[in-house]
This record gives sequence, structure tokens and C-alpha cells, in this order.
Amino acid sequence: MRLKDKRVVCLVDHEFEDLELWYPVIRLREEGAEVVLAGPEGQRSYQGKFGVPAVSDVAYDVLKPEDFDGVLVPGGWAPDKIRRSPKVQAFVRDMDESGKPIGQICHAGWVLISAGILKGRKVTSTPGIKDDMANAGAEWVDEAVVVDGNLVSSRRPPDLAPYAKAFCDLLAKR
Repeated sequence: MRLKDKRVVCLVDHEFEDLELWYPVIRLREEGAEVVLAGPEGQRSYQGKFGVPAVSDVAYDVLKPEDFDGVLVPGGWAPDKIRRSPKVQAFVRDMDESGKPIGQICHAGWVLISAGILKGRKVTSTPGIKDDMANAGAEWVDEAVVVDGNLVSSRRPPDLAPYAKAFCDLLAKR
């Protein structure tokens, strides 16, 4: 229970990649962390790409960086919706400026691009957004998981085990 006193928010919207949301959430909870799901609206059900629902605990509008030790962004098509929220963009920037762990996998890099935090950072993502990541100023590499300071990035579902471990390890060190 090395993450017993840690609190992490996971951003959600319709069409998140089911495994990319639930695998890290379950892994964090196994280690004792409290995980809060935040969506455009609180107490609403959001449908994953493959049909697994997730009910948000809170709305993006109530997120405060001082209330959390880390943030997770799942992939799928949800990041294209999540990144449009000015509140989410500001929240992710504040979390980054505070050096708090930020986990992103697959298409979740879009959220970090819109938050403007990738310039000069080494990351990975699904190869489908490689150019987007590079155009945002990141050094993109094709590896299962990349840790650059407080950023933990990963490519796709087969990389979930090392991704979740790296995020938990980083969170435990803070």
C-alpha cells in the first residue's frame, strides 16, 4: 500500500480507450491510491470505445491542482474532446509546473499538446500522433514507456504493464 496517501485524478469523456483508463486506475487502487474520475460533468456515465462505462466523480470545473498528487489521461478518442476544455488545459499546466506526475497513453498526448507542456520533453504516444507531438516541440521516441521528469508516456494497450508500473513508481517517490 505504498500509495496509501496519494490522490490521483483520471480525466474521462466519451470514447476513452477502456483498457487505458481502467488498467492504470485499478493498478493505482491496488497500491492504495485514491483515484477520482473527472469528466465534463460530475456524476455522469461516460462510455468507453468498447462499451465499458465510467462514472465521473466530479466535473473538470472543480479540479484544483493542490487536491491531487498526479493526473492520468487515457487514450482513445476522448482526448480530442478533453483537450478542448480550457479548465483541463490550465489544470494540466499547473500540475506540470508543480512537478506532479502526469501519465498519458496513446492519443492522450493531444491533451498535453493543448496544455502547451511538451516543448523540449522526451515522450512517446501512439505513432498516429507522432507528428503532432513533434510539432508541439517534443522529442518523440518509439518505446513502450518514457519517463521524462514528471511525465510518463506510453504507446498503446500492450504497453500498459510497464506504463502503470512507471507511473506508480514515480508517484511513490513524491
